Formats: sequence, structure tokens, C-alpha cells
Amino acid sequence: MDFLTYVKEHKQEIIEGTKELLKIPSVLDHFDPNSETPFGKEIQEALDHMLNRAKKDGFVTKNIRNYAAHIEHGEGDDLLGILCHLDVVPVGDNWTNPPFQPVVKDGKLYARGSMDDKGPTMAAYFALKFLKELDVEFNKRVRIILGTDEETGWRGINEYFKTEEMPTIGFAPDASFPLIYGEKGMYTFDVDGKYLDDGIIEFRSGERYNVVPDYAEAILKDDLKERFNTFLKYNNFKGEVKDNKYIVYGKNAHAMTPNLGVNAAFILATFLSENYDNPYMTFIKDKLSFDPFAEKLGINFTDEEMKEFTLNAGVFKYNQNEVMIGINCRYPKHFDFEASEDKVKKALKKYQLDYKFKTNNPIHYVDPNDELIKSLMESYQKITNDHESKPFTIGGGTYARALDKAVAFGMVMPGRKDVAHQVDEHIYIDDLIEGTAIYMEAIYKLTR
Repeated sequence: MDFLTYVKEHKQEIIEGTKELLKIPSVLDHFDPNSETPFGKEIQEALDHMLNRAKKDGFVTKNIRNYAAHIEHGEGDDLLGILCHLDVVPVGDNWTNPPFQPVVKDGKLYARGSMDDKGPTMAAYFALKFLKELDVEFNKRVRIILGTDEETGWRGINEYFKTEEMPTIGFAPDASFPLIYGEKGMYTFDVDGKYLDDGIIEFRSGERYNVVPDYAEAILKDDLKERFNTFLKYNNFKGEVKDNKYIVYGKNAHAMTPNLGVNAAFILATFLSENYDNPYMTFIKDKLSFDPFAEKLGINFTDEEMKEFTLNAGVFKYNQNEVMIGINCRYPKHFDFEASEDKVKKALKKYQLDYKFKTNNPIHYVDPNDELIKSLMESYQKITNDHESKPFTIGGGTYARALDKAVAFGMVMPGRKDVAHQVDEHIYIDDLIEGTAIYMEAIYKLTR
């Protein structure tokens, strides 16, 4: 059966359906476990949109108290899970077009969530829809599981699996092709402290641990405008002063590749450390700034298979009473977690700062010789005719790690730049179409 030809015949349907989901600004505002909409009205709108669409298309659906939901088709004892998420990260600044007004230009569909993860979610949805329309019989049930806070705390998917069946096998369309069989461990901690500083009234940057912040601002008591402008010009940084607010602009990137971003907080803290005797700013400059592999802290590490340890300082808050830094790390196999914690704690003492452990999600790994991986690779190769690209590991954390046996499978094509979490996020239309056909082939193969 020629799935790619079938998908191409439905190209416009896929584009328009994806646009409709992308219009919903499903960024987490706040979490309220006592609310009927625990993740806010926008994420709820996205969840309702998918479930209403699925019902109209004749699928079985189930909503787990608005924490998560699934769309199901097929029969059988075994369950194939396709794990997607509907929430997106904050948009940041300097978009060419409004981030929730999807635009097709130069063969690309631009919008926040187009690559992470609404575009891939719709590709998986249309793959299942088209197989259903073609009356393909399955020997497994297939569930598209819709998460709601993958970008923040995984509370939705964790709540889902408290009551719902664990799929036998699965994949998450939330990374890269051809296939990711291993994901680094994810480790977060806070740096806390208390300071009194007459010069620095406030400093803040970033909203999420898993995003390199592209904006930082400080309110100062002193007039340092001339020094600040000289600092920016000399170092070729972007920024401005509005009244007594000193602003710096950087570049967003995903926390798994912080080296691809420009952390605005690092720039501003460097300037402030040069003008104030402030341990917090000095710590940022001495131990964090422009060091995505944590060499300054002495916890850098590389594994041959899973590559480098990375560190992203994503959230900064400073006032005249309390300070904090929110840090997200991605670690490979054989990383000495306890020894690294000790080194961080020791480094913080010098700067009158404290260490506060938050989370540690272990490495997720499926043997690259497993039948699941072989089947998915065959599906990818059949549609793309790409027999050169090989499975690999990443620093990102996808819903694949929520299952006992699952991998990340698409949708960034080999050779494409990963623009998840970045300004002007987009997906190539050709990749969206080809990805849909790959998912059709994969679902077909896994349910024989």
C-alpha cells in the first residue's frame, strides 16, 4: 500500500487541520489541581479541540479529569501507545509573525508548537485517521495519548498512568528521525540565597528550566547607562535602558542544547558583576556563564554513546531579600551524580548560596537491536529511502520515557535544524507530509 501517495492527496487537509491546533495559545499559565481545568483554559481548549475532532472522526476517546486524554482505534489485547503533548513553551520576543497565527511561507509552516509538538501530534493523528478510512485491520489497539504539561512538570501524563493501561510498546513523535533509542537523564536543582544590596534592586530572566532565556532585565539604583551602553557595544551584545531598567536580549534554545542559545542572564550578570560586589552576580559569571558543559563547576562529563553532560540555567530571580537560579542538567550514562552534587554544593558555599535538589529523571534506554526499533527504522526507510541515517541518543526528554518500552520517533528530519523552543519555530511542509506517511507505515507495521 502506497501510504505516501495517499498522504500527498490529503496534503491540504493536513495543513489546515494542523493550523487549527496551532492557533490555540496553549502555554501553561498556572497549575491548579483543584480546578476543573488544572492547566488553564488555553491548554484545556487544545485538549477539547483534539477530542472533539476525534469524536467527529469516529474514534473512541477518554478524558482523564482534564489532566490528559486518549484517542483510540483498533482491537486486540496489546496496546500501541503514541505519546504526544499539546502544551507549548512561552513564545519569547522578536517573532517575524504572531506565534499563534500560523503562516505558510517558503515551504514552511511557522507557529509556536509547529515542531514541538503540535505538528507531529497532527501527523500522528492523521496517520491513524487515514488508516481507519482505508479500513486497515489491526491486531492491536492504538492509542494517541495527549499530554498537557510535558514542557513543565509531567503532571498530566503521570496522572493519566495512575488509572490507565500501560501500552506494551510505543513511540513519541517529539524529537528527530530516524529514531532516538536513548535519552539522557534529566536533573534539576535550584540555587537559593538571601542578600541585601543597595545598588541592585531587582534582576530577573527566564520562565522555564528547559529553555535558554532570551531576555533579562535589572532595576538599578545607580545611573550606569553610559557604562552599560559601552559594555554592550564593546561586546557586540543587544540591549537597551528604559528609565532605570537595564535590558539585555539573547537567543532562545532548548535546554538539551544550551550551546545553541545565547543566555541573556549571563550577559547582564556579567555587566553587574563588574560594577557591584555581589556574590550572586559573581557566581553566575564565575561558575555558569557561557559554559553549557559545566566545566567551570567541574562537573563536565562525556560518554562515548550519549555524548556530553549539559547544563542550562533557565530561571533567575533576584530582589533585595531573596535570590534563586533554576538549573536543568542533562546527563549521559556513567555520570557520577553524587560526586557532582558534592562539587556544586562546595562551589556554592564560597558565594553564600545554597543548593536545593528538585528532580532527577533517570536515563531512558532501549536496546538498539530491539524489534521495536527495527520495525520503526524499516518504516522510516521505506518512506524516505534513507538507509544512511542511523538511530542515536539525545539530551532531550520525551514522553517515551513514560513507557516501559518506547522510543522517540521524529519529526525533525536528518539535516534539518531543530528549532523547537526558538523564535520563528517552524516545520517544513514536505516533512509534515512525509512524517505522516512514516507514521502510517509504522502503525501499520506494529499492528500486523
